[in-house]
Amino acid sequence: MEGVMMRNGQSYGLAVRLKGEIVAERRTWYSFLPEAIRTRPFVRGVPVLVETLVNGVKSLNRSAELQGEAEGAPMEGWHLALTLLVSLLFAVLLFLVIPHGMSWLMQQAGLGGDVNGVSFQLWDGLFKMLILVAYIWGIGRIPEIRRVFQYHGAEHKTIRAFETGLPVDAALAAMQSRLHPRCGTTFILFVICISILLHAVLVPLFLGWYMPESAWLKHAYTLLLKFALIIPVASLAYELIRFAGKVKDGWLATVLRAPGMALQLLTTAEPDREELEVAVVALKEALGAGSEFEVNAVPYRLQ
Repeated sequence: MEGVMMRNGQSYGLAVRLKGEIVAERRTWYSFLPEAIRTRPFVRGVPVLVETLVNGVKSLNRSAELQGEAEGAPMEGWHLALTLLVSLLFAVLLFLVIPHGMSWLMQQAGLGGDVNGVSFQLWDGLFKMLILVAYIWGIGRIPEIRRVFQYHGAEHKTIRAFETGLPVDAALAAMQSRLHPRCGTTFILFVICISILLHAVLVPLFLGWYMPESAWLKHAYTLLLKFALIIPVASLAYELIRFAGKVKDGWLATVLRAPGMALQLLTTAEPDREELEVAVVALKEALGAGSEFEVNAVPYRLQ
């Protein structure tokens, strides 16, 4: 809320603009993973994403506290777990159950095959993509979310400025692109694309091995299969976004990055000077006092 969070290793900087000033603090990144899992390809994806979600919710809650809009104690323990559970259930409904139901309607209209056919899964993937784009576009019309998207753009611009190797300030950040290849938006798009491919291949195979006779059980079983595939899908998407961020500029990099960066046109907006100043403060706190990188932030108060 009116702020930016930036991670650096096992710490992160949180900066929030209050009335007339910027307040910031450097916090420890909550982690429940041993080093062996955090660095193991195709194993680290889902656990790291859970950690990121937990830290993101904690940062959101902290920013609300600083803004004076949070009531009572911050979300911890079962409150935080319940928030994450509700978020997961909403995502399952929006991107698993609803697209499946719409694909069933296409089958009933004679425009697609049964659930064990490839056409059903392709319809499912198309509806997922359309729902994703419509959802992002829709919430972007809300003024408060529009502000979040501006801060998202400020974060990207500041990281771009940092990657130039030059001393970072709001003026340099303002000159950078608000799109960045290593972004959660790109990850979401990779998840959708990989799920379309895996579902089109694996779901018919599983249903060929076992398919309940009851129509309702058949669809429930298919949804259960898709839910179980979330883990490998997310793991593959995580590795793909890391690869896309590291690959050298060229045709392959363009192919991998272009769709996600195009979607970022919806999830980011051009920030103003004050939002860039907050992002620069967050970067400065993320790097820490002993950093060799020069970050010229406006005056701010440490919390």
